[in-house]
Formats: sequence, C-alpha cells, structure tokens
Amino acid sequence: MHIHTQEEAPRTVADYGPDSGSRWFGLWDGYFAISYLVTVILLFTSAEDQSHRAFAIGALTLIVPWYAGLGRRLMIHRTTGRRNVVFAVGLFLLFGSSSLLDLAGSFALFAVVPMLMMSLAMQPAIVVVVVANLWPVTVVWLRGGEFDPHILGVLPISLLGIALSVLLGVWITRVVQQSADRGELINELRRSREREARLSHQAGISAERERLAREIHDTLAQSLTSIISLVQAAESEVVGNPERARTRLGLAGRVARDSLDEARGFVSALTPPPLRESSLVQAVRRQADLLSEETGLTVRCTARGEEQQLPMAVGVVLLRSAQEAFANVRKHARDARRVEVLVAYAPDAVRLVVRDDGAGFQPDDGQDGGPDDGQDSGQNGYGLRGMQARVAEIGGMAQVSSSPGTGTVVEVRVPLGPVAEESAEESDDE
Repeated sequence: MHIHTQEEAPRTVADYGPDSGSRWFGLWDGYFAISYLVTVILLFTSAEDQSHRAFAIGALTLIVPWYAGLGRRLMIHRTTGRRNVVFAVGLFLLFGSSSLLDLAGSFALFAVVPMLMMSLAMQPAIVVVVVANLWPVTVVWLRGGEFDPHILGVLPISLLGIALSVLLGVWITRVVQQSADRGELINELRRSREREARLSHQAGISAERERLAREIHDTLAQSLTSIISLVQAAESEVVGNPERARTRLGLAGRVARDSLDEARGFVSALTPPPLRESSLVQAVRRQADLLSEETGLTVRCTARGEEQQLPMAVGVVLLRSAQEAFANVRKHARDARRVEVLVAYAPDAVRLVVRDDGAGFQPDDGQDGGPDDGQDSGQNGYGLRGMQARVAEIGGMAQVSSSPGTGTVVEVRVPLGPVAEESAEESDDE
C-alpha cells in the first residue's frame, strides 16, 4: 500500500510508465476514431434533412477536439474534479445536439458512454449514462409531439443498451484500475530491485573491506611488525655485536622482499607466493623457519598423513592461519622456548595445530591473543577473530586454547568436502 505524504503528489496511471497507461490508451484512441467515422458515415447516409445533417456532423466533430484537448488527459490521469464535470457536461451536450438534429448521431453512444464512465466517478457516471441512453428515445418522443406507442418497441432496445453501456463502462474502469495497480506493482518491483542492488553492492563493499583488512593484517602488517622488531634489535647490537646486527638486517631485508611479493600477489589477486610453487607443508615450514630466525625459538614443523593437493581457498586459509598463530607467538608467548607445528592430512579434512610453551593467558582476560594484546588485533578486530571468520567462510573451525602457565594452542580444522570445493571455485572465478 502506498501512503501519500503531504509533499508527495498522488500517483496517476501515467506515473506508472507506458505499459500501464499510454500504451493501452492508444487502443482506445483507435476505437474512438472508428466510432466517430462510422457515426459520420451513418449521418451522411441518413434520410433526414440535409441542413440538420450538416449541423449534426458539426456537433459530432466538435467532440474530437473536446476529447483530445481536455478529456483524454483527464481519463489517462484518472483525476476527479471540476474539469471532469465540465468535460462530461460538454460531451453530453455535443452528443445530445447531434442526436437531436439527426437521430443517426445516437450511434456515437458507443464512444460517449466509455468516456463518461472514465471521466466521472462510478455513481454519477451511471446516472449520466442512463440519461444518455434514454436520450434517443426522448428525441423520438419529442419529435412526435405526443406519446407514440411505437416507442414501447424501441424502449427494450434502449434498456438493453443501458445495461450493455454500464457493463462496458464498468469493465473499462476496472481495466484502467488494474492497469494502474499493475503499474504500481511494477514500480514497486523496480524499486525493490534497486534497493536490493544497493544493499548487495554495499554488502559486497563491506565484505571486500573485511577481506582486505584480513589480508593486510595477515601479510603486510605482520611483516612490517617483524621488520621493525629486527631493525630495532639490529640497532641495539650494531656496536657490541656488528656481525649479529648484519644478520638481523639481512633477515629484515628478506622479510621485506617476501612482503613485497605478497603485496604484488595480493594486488593482482593471485595465489600467495609461498603457495605458488610449493605445497602447504613447505610454505608453513618456511614461515616456521622465519619465526625461529627472528625469535631464536626452537620451532619444529611436522606433517602427518598423506599429503594431497588442496583447493586454493583451503591452502590460503591454512597458511594465513599459521601466519596469524606465529604472529601471536612473537608478541604474546612470553618465556616460550619451543613451538610445535603440525599439519595433519585426513581424507575429509586438514588440521593445523600451533602449540607454544609460553606463559599462556586466561581467555576471558584477553580478547584476541593474550592479555598483552595492545596494538594487535584485539583492538582492531583482525587477529584471531579475523582468522576464525576466514576459516568459517569455508566451513572450517578455529579454536584457541590457553591457560596461565600452560602455553597456547591454536587449532584450525578445514573440511575437504563440498563447502571447501565451492569456496575454491568462487576464488578461481574471482
């Protein structure tokens, strides 16, 4: 239901486009023209006085500009008001004059009745239509000067004409109303589609922003954090242990080059470089070796089960999860000495486990990776929660287990069923 506000003009048939208004009215224009031509032909062939015939044709012809200049617009817009009454009165007077001058002009009822029904409200239109149908009988009576019994023979035909005229008028009115309703439904559907397109576009933008945020956090942000840490360590050792400082700077350069490759692949929406020419286990092992070189921790990476080719979406999610787990080890695993990394293959799933022997934390105290989650994703929302969201997108599960003094375990399990395959296909399509 459409509710009109004070500032909003009422909708008309013309507002609903050509399908609901002007197009069907072109058919009515054709019908009106045919009715006019047939009536004119009947007047030309009439046996009545030729002088009366000319005036009858003139009155009938005046209906054409009267309809074209005033009535047509009123009927298309389905408005009500003084103009409708003026048009109906003028139409009836012209029709009545033509029929009074020559009875053959009464054939114009086929066009006059629908116009009266379309220009007036239902009840007054029916009254005027009844009067218009009785007018030819009244003309015959007036010409006779007294009541002619033959009128009783014509009266049933007039009554039948009244019934048919009313039915025709009601039918035309209903067609117009249905056309307006259909136009409103079409407009509502169009507006709904536009709203849906806007919402879908906005949802796509939001999803893409979230994806970009996760990608930046999992690649560039973590790499920059590592580079900063290595450079700061090198600065502190440049005097006392220059060889060690050079080693750290070289490692920082390698991390920077890897980050550049990540950024290029990220911008081009390509496969992450670590997965481009190697398997998941090899890519995770390289990340583990980098963690060991940066922190001095003992990092052991093992694989279990028969290694298999993974859908790209699954491989990317597991690699990013490993990078996020290693980043949290760098920042939060205080007093840690060892990190165990496991990549386990099963026929229906792949499991990644990263375990450290650090101080651990109370899950209720930290939001995203420990109690010291200062500038990490606990505040920005792109750390472990982002990892969990990424894993959930392909039907997987990510869980973080920790308690004070027992270290931290990050476990990710990703299925290799239809969900992962569909995600891989979507990634390939993109």
